[in-house]
Amino acid sequence: MTGREERKDNDLFFTCSLIEYIARKTKNRREDVVNALGKESVAKIYNLADVYHSDNIDRVSEDFIQAAGIAEGTFDNISTARYAVPSHWDIGKVYKRLILGIVREKRMDVIDALFAAYHSFVSDKIQDFNSSFYYDAPQNILNAFLDGKIE
Repeated sequence: MTGREERKDNDLFFTCSLIEYIARKTKNRREDVVNALGKESVAKIYNLADVYHSDNIDRVSEDFIQAAGIAEGTFDNISTARYAVPSHWDIGKVYKRLILGIVREKRMDVIDALFAAYHSFVSDKIQDFNSSFYYDAPQNILNAFLDGKIE
């Protein structure tokens, strides 16, 4: 370990932030972005995150948008937000923490846990920037995922 967190945890943070960036750029739900990218491309981003992270995120996102054929969608949670919008890095951190919790609790592979997180009802709640759910305590977000409901 170098720095404050494990290297692969930082790679997951970048992967989730890039997914968020692509979703905002193409106006798609995050679930639709991970579906379009597929497990192979998501794993590639995760495994090469240290390389991609040193490049311009706009160019990296464009490469993956084109390769996956991600079309412009209609989901625009940025323009409908009534409050300050968290950055793609902020939301990447929320997903990273959730995914690491899923890996720990369910003993899943990180890519499988990523897909489980983005395909859960919790992802819809995180994407709602008019609610306060995305900045709730990481354990509460994980518990909502594990319990299948919000307390």
